[in-house]
Amino acid sequence: MTEQGKNLAQEVLFQGIPASAGVAHGRVFKFSHGELKIPKYSVSDDAVDDELQRFEESLLVTREQIGEIRNEVAENLGSEEARIFDAHILVLEDQAFIDDIVSEVRTSGDNVELCLHRVSVRYLEIFSNLEDEYLKDRATDIQDVTRRMLRNLLGLTGSGTAFFEEARILVSDELTPSDAAALDADKVLGIATDFGGRTSHAVIMARANGIPAVVGLGSFSDELEDGDELLLDGYDGTAIANPSEATLYRFGKIKKRREEFAESLEALPHRPAVTPDGKTVQVYANVESVEEIEKAIQAGAEGVGLFRSEAVFLKKNAFPCEKEQFEEYRKIVEAMGSRPITIRTLDIGGDKVLPTAAKTREENPFMGLRAIRYCLRNEEIFRSQLKAILRASNFGKVRLLYPMITGLGELLRANEILADCKAELDKEDAQYDHDLEVGVMIETPSAASICELFAEHCSFFSIGTNDLVQYMLAVDRINNDVAYLYEPCHPAVLRAMRRIFDVGKEKGIPVGVCGEIAADPNFLPVLLGMGVDELSVAPPLIPELKYVFNQITFKESATLVEEILNCWRSQEILQCLKDFSVARLSGQD
Repeated sequence: MTEQGKNLAQEVLFQGIPASAGVAHGRVFKFSHGELKIPKYSVSDDAVDDELQRFEESLLVTREQIGEIRNEVAENLGSEEARIFDAHILVLEDQAFIDDIVSEVRTSGDNVELCLHRVSVRYLEIFSNLEDEYLKDRATDIQDVTRRMLRNLLGLTGSGTAFFEEARILVSDELTPSDAAALDADKVLGIATDFGGRTSHAVIMARANGIPAVVGLGSFSDELEDGDELLLDGYDGTAIANPSEATLYRFGKIKKRREEFAESLEALPHRPAVTPDGKTVQVYANVESVEEIEKAIQAGAEGVGLFRSEAVFLKKNAFPCEKEQFEEYRKIVEAMGSRPITIRTLDIGGDKVLPTAAKTREENPFMGLRAIRYCLRNEEIFRSQLKAILRASNFGKVRLLYPMITGLGELLRANEILADCKAELDKEDAQYDHDLEVGVMIETPSAASICELFAEHCSFFSIGTNDLVQYMLAVDRINNDVAYLYEPCHPAVLRAMRRIFDVGKEKGIPVGVCGEIAADPNFLPVLLGMGVDELSVAPPLIPELKYVFNQITFKESATLVEEILNCWRSQEILQCLKDFSVARLSGQD
């Protein structure tokens, strides 16, 4: 520890939440947002219009800056990461927010910087105190945008993010999306924050940049000083201050294994995912735009296991007509060529809000009118989408997937509407795939418990692990306060998944998996041992998953499944999976 590190004298381990995989070792750079000094002065009645003109100009400049960041992020990281900044643009277009600032300037007689600060503080207090986690998250967006506007009004250049001459580990209480977007990935070894969760905006961008990150470390940043030595483990979620030689040696071996692992992936993209004893798994990609199709194919995707059709709606911020949807789906289908593509029907609600769809604010949107519930309540919207998907199926191998099915009645009604849509197209002599496969997402406890009933009325299952874990454990997956309870290795989750796979095997229909579990190399042996037929993940992860399948056998994976099903604690199960992976992937016995 350096002389600056007066708070810690020896090795200390801090436990947080693993947010972005990787191991980093280096010196600490304590990132501080820094409190802007807000000037205060009176504005005469004659100068109010000039002050408001300054405000209008700051809105335009800020919007332009955010637009440039969005485009750069979209080009370098993808459209999903870029959508983070759509929320910032919405803040700038919030007429109530703008009107309040204008009113404050006109009535207070103070300068616009001070008025903007006052109004933003009021809004931050309101949103921070809301129980709705989705709306509470808007506080971060407001804070980020108003800080940028203040800097523009004050004539300060840049984003406020400090850069450093040598690569370091960035330590902070929390990072905003703008902070993360402005970071030079070559100069950031890792990121450690007091607050935040796996789904925070900054974490999504860190993960896309391949920067190891650990979040939710509590008062961690208060314990460290600039220049302190830190070891960061983005796999386990640990941060070790003043690491000993023994600790560094142990993590050095881990890092070396990971580097060798990465090198071995280079030749894998277009090889099949086949185990040494002959079990084949189809590895598909999750996408939501035509642009992502090319990345998926280059990464070795054998198809698209999840096309998030709500992206078409969210992009337009409205309900596109059947023709508009058809054109979007056709582009996606044609881009995939002969490869299969699974189109999930509209899944809005929860953390995906379409303003034109929200008539009333729900107290608990994840338990409310989302996904198939919304579609069955709004049949015309649903019919329009189904007909567009059917028309697109004439241009490639399309599968249809219903999200959030919780009971047989929902599935039967959805299929009835689909049959009606086919009949309407038949009357028009429209071309479509009459044998279109229909699948059901299993992502609730009720669906898992009665999936054998669904099997009689669908062609495949897709286990949506993010929601399945959330609903099985009653843990809001975007609530940072309970993020530590979100445990994919929970025995209840594993037993539910085992039942789904058993039913799929018994009924003779394939079972796929998407979500965080599908993307976790440590979890792949479990999925393999349970009998997974297909996985769908973000394109960059595909080569790594293929590598894992090439190294482990179905037989030993099945034995592992029996072992962990006899464990009663999540941590015990997680340790079993890590031990298995280390032994098989490092060449140890």
